[in-house]
Amino acid sequence: MAGGRRAGKMADLAPVTVAGATENIHIIQSDAEAVEVARSLAAEFAVGAAERDRQRILPFAEIERFAASGLWAITVPRAFGGAEVSFRTVAKVIEIVSAADPSIGQLPQNHLSVAFQIRALGRQAQQRFFFGLILNGMRLGNALAELGSKAAHQFETTIAPAIRNGESGYEINGRKFYATGALFADFISVGALDDDGRRLTAIVPRHAAGLKVIDDWSSFGQRTTASGTVILDRVFVPDHHVFPFYLMQERPIPNGAVAQIIQAAIDSGIAVAAIEDTKRLVRDVARPWRDSGSARASDDPYTIAAIGRLEIGLHAAQALLDRAGGFVDRAIAAPSNQSVAEASVAVAEAKVLTTKIALEASNVLFELAGTRATLEPHQFDRHWRNARVHTLHDPVRWKYNVIGEWTLNAKPPPRHGLV
Repeated sequence: MAGGRRAGKMADLAPVTVAGATENIHIIQSDAEAVEVARSLAAEFAVGAAERDRQRILPFAEIERFAASGLWAITVPRAFGGAEVSFRTVAKVIEIVSAADPSIGQLPQNHLSVAFQIRALGRQAQQRFFFGLILNGMRLGNALAELGSKAAHQFETTIAPAIRNGESGYEINGRKFYATGALFADFISVGALDDDGRRLTAIVPRHAAGLKVIDDWSSFGQRTTASGTVILDRVFVPDHHVFPFYLMQERPIPNGAVAQIIQAAIDSGIAVAAIEDTKRLVRDVARPWRDSGSARASDDPYTIAAIGRLEIGLHAAQALLDRAGGFVDRAIAAPSNQSVAEASVAVAEAKVLTTKIALEASNVLFELAGTRATLEPHQFDRHWRNARVHTLHDPVRWKYNVIGEWTLNAKPPPRHGLV
């Protein structure tokens, strides 16, 4: 594992002693500290973000700093030595980091989602083992979605019981894409179907025999997430690395709301960055339109009104994001069919507005700042490219349907990671 972090002995699920962690791995103690650390790191990550995007320089050094800060461990339950911060705080942390560099902000999304699966589905010994590793700086990547299946939600990757070297476990075979974080990970979360067609989650060591990560991500946005291909050829994992994901659909567990609020926070962060750049350009660079009668672009009444609209849109999205965090926290504390549905709907509402403001803000930037803002050296187009790509993660048009079905017909949202 990177940075001298300890992997522990997986075979016996021995507890990992946090006190023995490498000195450069910080353990955050509170919600307030998590936000403070995020702000400090964001100031670092903002430096060079445009250049990383331009040259597609993968942020290996930045991710080491990110993990060492303790922010990847902030949801570890207090019972296992973590801060167990609220999801209102998780959303704020992700928004802050994403405003600096949304590719970096996206990388812990699957890690945090899988950490919640460990909390919701894991046996106590599994929780002790994996939460101990997370506190020691371990990073989880993802290998969930596939390109070859007929529908986005369908898997062809298989997982079957196997014995290897006398150890009981599972063998995994398949090919994945959109594997965000896999290239930077210590372990990769793999979604696969068993012989009964049930979905399981396997947490696989990044360098396991038969596992290959290919950096073939070629999207025009979120360029440094390395969300490419993972190939699994007879990959073996022990029993205690496997979790019954299918129970997420059978029990009231807010898995979808947990995953989606992080996605919404990334979009909110993109909007924050775009609006801040817009205001700076209007003040310092843009020229007033000749018919405005203004000496400065910042005195143009139409420009002023447009900035006002962006601010209102951003604050509305942030308010719904914060509100949604409260619903997620309540659903985790007291899961029921009602609380989980309410959390999913609240997050869907936030996702609608964060998508809207991310796309609007990253587009209006050019309208208000003028042609000079489109010049390649500035890289301001990265805001729109990142917003356009990331907001495609799951269709907002279906969020409206989910919200309407719940408020009009009391029909709860489906239980999967996209609602």
